[in-house]
Order: sequence, then structure tokens, then C-alpha cells
Amino acid sequence: MQAVLLEEFQEPLTVQDVERPEPEPDGAVAEVIGCGICRSDWHCWQGDWDWFGYRPDPPHVLGHEPTGRIVSVGEDVENVEEGQEVAIPFNFACGNCDLCRNGRENICENHIGLGFMNQAPGAFAEEVHIPNADLNAVPLPDGIDAESAAGMGCRFMTSFHAMAHRAPVSAGDDVVIHGCGGIGLSAVHIANALGGNVIGVDLMDEKLDRAEDLGAVATVNAQEVDDPAKAVRDITDGGADVSADALGIATTCQNAVNSLRKGGTHVQIGLTTSEEEGMVSLPTDEFVAKEIDFKGSLGLQPSRYSEMLDMVESSKLDPTALVEDTVDIHQVPDELAAMSDYNTVGIPVCNEFSN
Repeated sequence: MQAVLLEEFQEPLTVQDVERPEPEPDGAVAEVIGCGICRSDWHCWQGDWDWFGYRPDPPHVLGHEPTGRIVSVGEDVENVEEGQEVAIPFNFACGNCDLCRNGRENICENHIGLGFMNQAPGAFAEEVHIPNADLNAVPLPDGIDAESAAGMGCRFMTSFHAMAHRAPVSAGDDVVIHGCGGIGLSAVHIANALGGNVIGVDLMDEKLDRAEDLGAVATVNAQEVDDPAKAVRDITDGGADVSADALGIATTCQNAVNSLRKGGTHVQIGLTTSEEEGMVSLPTDEFVAKEIDFKGSLGLQPSRYSEMLDMVESSKLDPTALVEDTVDIHQVPDELAAMSDYNTVGIPVCNEFSN
């Protein structure tokens, strides 16, 4: 089968023939119907995140935002069946550790990152293997087909967890999203659907226009003001109730925290780059004096996918509104290369995987 192969960090990616996966006893293999192309794939290609455990040994297949149709299952699989269309979380869980048993399988003690770790070759491929399929393959309801659900991968579902669970956003909350790429625009859309008054902050007017289309009540171009955080505090008459850094660089993280009012909550969605290596300085005394909460957000528990899917099925959320472009597998390397300039708007999706 064809797949996008990382052969050497920062060197051009290529589409090559690789062996098709076979299901493990507790696993399943899905034909990939759609797979989002995410900045996280770009980070992996660049060789970032060794400090986070997300640095596979080349050669390795990339891609972590798939939907698919089950084509084979292992002998121990009980609930997943051939022919089912499924969403496939990138944060594979074991289902047995204390965190999984307590509903936090997105941060499973035995977490495996699809496309980011040797144990889980990715989904820029005709087929992908899903370990522990009864937990990690999420059946799609009849009202949502796998092709339209392809915009619901890492960026969308992580933003859902961040806004709905980690913040959580309530009706009337002032919510500021710093960085309006795919994950930031997803957060804008979801926070708006949850009743928040959303402010988008970015450097590109095109991204800010999309934020307004997705429900932002105000935007700030960070290039056009001296202090983006102060601009947000002025708009919100004292600061936001919830802030999120959807990019993961020191500037956006610090600006997001400084946008908050007393008692506010910051949610960190974006992971850092090789420049920060996971470490960003923050105004610690402000956290104390203002009783600010700082929370991380990783993925979405498979057990809570139904909340997001219900909102999609009832049209309160529309992941297709985030899809900027659809490409075939041979265009994926160029799409990822274009992310080096941070100019991508919305979510590109690969939906053709063979010649």
C-alpha cells in the first residue's frame, strides 16, 4: 500500500509502498477514508518533541487524524466489526490502567501516539492499525459519515476537550484564543457553540476573518497593537475568563496568560517547538495574586466522544466548516512543507490514498 514516509528528519517526505498492517489479537485495521494534515505532523517531521516522547525512529509513516472503515479485526475484538465507519483518536489507550479506569484514557499510563511513536505507524496511508480496538476505534453514528468526519481529528477533538472539559467554557464567558490555525479555529468554533464570547488573536487577517466566520465576536491582529494581551483586557473590560494558547510558542503562551482576569483559567493546547523544548517562563506571582488556573489539554477520551458527536449530529458543531482543502496522498508532503511558513488557514485533509 502507499504511505507518506519519514525517512530522515527535515528531509523531503516521500510517498512509498509499504506493507499493509495485520490486526493484532486485540486490534483492527481500518481503510483510511480521510486524514487531517496537522502542524503536529510537521513538528514530528522536523524532529521536535523528543522531550515529549513523540520522536519515532525513521523510517516511519506519519499521520494522526484519521477516520476509516474497518476491514479486519483481531480474534479478541468483541465490539468492533468489519464495515463499521469509525473515528480514530491519536491518543491510543490501554483501557486497564488507573487513569483509563477513571475516565482519563486520553492520558493513559501506557499512552501510544498514533504517527508519533514506533509502536503506531501513522495514517497517511491506505490502511492503519488500531490497537485495543474495542476502546480506540469510535463508531460513528449513522448521521455522520467518515468522509465528513475527517475534520474531527486531533485539532478538533483536542479543542473540544480543552473548551468543554478542561476550561470548561460556560455561557457568557469571555474566551480568548491565541493562534488561529487549525486547532485555534476549532477552539473558536467550539467555544462559541458552548456559549462563550470568543476573541481570536493572530498575525494574519485571513485567519482572523475565518475566526469571525466561526463565531468570534472580536479579533486582535497582534502585529497591529503594542500589547495583544492588553488589547484583550480592554475588549473584555478587565480580562478574559478563559484563555488558550493554540500555537505553543513562548509569546502566545505568555500573551494568553496575561489576557486573563482575576480567577481566570488558561488552557494550554499547543505543544512547544525546538526553540522552547517544553519550557516557557510564566508570571508565577500573577498566578498567585490573581488565583489563575493553568491547565493542559491532550486529545479527547474515546469514552467522551459521544458528547462531541452529539453536537455535530445536531448541527451545533460543524467540523467540515474548518476544512480548507482536500488533497491526495501525493500532495501531503507539499502541504506539510507549506506549514514551515505558518500560512495554513483551516484544516487540510487527505482523502485519496491510492493511484
